[in-house]
Amino acid sequence: MNNPVSGDASELERWQRSTSRCFSFGQSRFDPSSGMVELEYRLDGIALTETFRLPPAEVPEQRRAAVDAALNLLHWVAGISYWKAGCPSRLVFESAAPGPDQAAWLSQLYRSGLAEFAYRNGLDPDHFPDFPACGEQEPTAGDLGLARRTLVPMGGGKDSLVAWSRLERIGDRCRPVQVGEAALIRQLGQTLSAEHLVIPRKVDPALAALNARGAWNGHVPVTAINAAVLVLAALVLDHDRVVFANERSADEVTLHDEQGRGVNHQFSKSLVFERMLDQWVRRWIAADLRVFSLLRRDGELAVCREFAGLGAWHGLFSSCNRNFHLDGPRTQRWCGQCPKCHFVFLGLAPFMTPVALQAIFQADLLDDIEQLDGFAALLGLDGRKPFECVGEAGEARSALLALTRQPAWSGHAVVQALAPRLAGLPVPSLDAACQPGGPHLIPTEWLDAA
Repeated sequence: MNNPVSGDASELERWQRSTSRCFSFGQSRFDPSSGMVELEYRLDGIALTETFRLPPAEVPEQRRAAVDAALNLLHWVAGISYWKAGCPSRLVFESAAPGPDQAAWLSQLYRSGLAEFAYRNGLDPDHFPDFPACGEQEPTAGDLGLARRTLVPMGGGKDSLVAWSRLERIGDRCRPVQVGEAALIRQLGQTLSAEHLVIPRKVDPALAALNARGAWNGHVPVTAINAAVLVLAALVLDHDRVVFANERSADEVTLHDEQGRGVNHQFSKSLVFERMLDQWVRRWIAADLRVFSLLRRDGELAVCREFAGLGAWHGLFSSCNRNFHLDGPRTQRWCGQCPKCHFVFLGLAPFMTPVALQAIFQADLLDDIEQLDGFAALLGLDGRKPFECVGEAGEARSALLALTRQPAWSGHAVVQALAPRLAGLPVPSLDAACQPGGPHLIPTEWLDAA
């Protein structure tokens, strides 16, 4: 494996994002006997390698072509973290290369998945380069005869736990899995099942060195990267489904930029991306592998209402992203200051008592007037939401209005201060906000669990 920080020291010391010109997709390797996945890239001559580790396994001969196809998908998708450092205009493929439809797919992912990154850095995603169609027309995938088993990605929060509880209710053969080694998610997963799977991921350390030299930096569609490695894991470990817990709320854009383009922090959790991934997998990897979200018909408030009744997990979960940085947690379960903490608190409040929520967060956030601006940002008063995985502005308004009518909450400082700001705004009823509906990819036989 490369050691790019030392091996490419001279290139790295000379590198400037203003002169970045070329990004290469190098070799990708997967060793079933060790489970090691190595993905090589080169940015302006600087070698970069990202790794994942799956459990060792034997891959049947008839499945190897599909595994190679899944490895290509992961290689091309994970490259987004390194290409964005310089946003060079030239893309080169040193080994496997995408065909015409795959190149168009990747162009859409890089533009839409990096829309927030572009907005925050003053870049125009329409000027990002199109992926060149270097390969031949892609062959159509067939059935692999995968076993009827489910991988359930765990993020540590309420959503994946609600999905897990629904799958348990219908007796599905499911296994929790996490990408990365976050201790909180590991603890939660091992509580759910002795078969909890951890897939370690190592980002090349040269990326941090590039950032220190002024590389473009910002949000990447990490769920797309996770989904790609889980597709590979499903093939290697013989599972025919990867079931996410992404809600309908993820489809709402965070804001519109000056050109009127939607910028969605949650693009890789949206139905648009879910459809893209489903089409790629079933067309070019395995026709009998399904990847979808079990919660797609639900909004955040519906998930909060259901989770409020799952008391056994109230002391174990956390949706605060400060727990899940690649370089380790930066808080103890809940920071109490970020948009995720604010939305989860607000979303659960209509369905729980102040005492119960304070036991989870170790604070009553809605009775702290210093938190007013953070909660106000969730209401979309200026047509935008925080750049975070939070619910729809209408859902936040619905929850707040419901609290004004509940004696246990109506006297809280933040509730009283924000209630007048709802005047003249569209506010759905709590019941309406909790109704399932909308397009989805959930198989018919699973609708009872959804």
